[in-house]
Amino acid sequence: MVLNIAKELAVLERMTPTELQAKYAEVFGEEARSRNKQWLLKRIAWRLQANEEGDLSERARHRAAELANDADLRLTAPRLPKGFPDGQDRTATLAVQFSGAARLPLVGTVLKRQYKGRVLQVTVLPDGFEYEGQLYKSLSAVTKAITGAHWNGYHFFGLSKPGGTQ
Repeated sequence: MVLNIAKELAVLERMTPTELQAKYAEVFGEEARSRNKQWLLKRIAWRLQANEEGDLSERARHRAAELANDADLRLTAPRLPKGFPDGQDRTATLAVQFSGAARLPLVGTVLKRQYKGRVLQVTVLPDGFEYEGQLYKSLSAVTKAITGAHWNGYHFFGLSKPGGTQ
């Protein structure tokens, strides 16, 4: 019986992962270790094609075995470091904390604003803000130096919401 691999592949692609696992067991004679649909599709298609057109030659099998013997394969998982009980999650999760307001950009950011025909540039520093060589403790202080009136510094530079969005 001649098998049409393209038609068989179209049928396989419409199967669910559970159905593909059953097909894998039928074709390979053993249960699949994966539920990944793409992996199952590739493996089943390969096996169907190998069964139809012939498997690897003895020479190719012998060469593959030689290569595998020369390879340094890890057969067991790495040992746990001393002090780790078995089954403990080895991933450490730490919360990152930023000082200052949530809507304030990272240190080193240059805030730019067009005001009365001038382009204003303010650099965010770890301990304040730098504008024209002067150090200011707040954006509002920078804004007062620029305009002569009290403004909300965040609003003046367009930092009304976290992340600098309006």
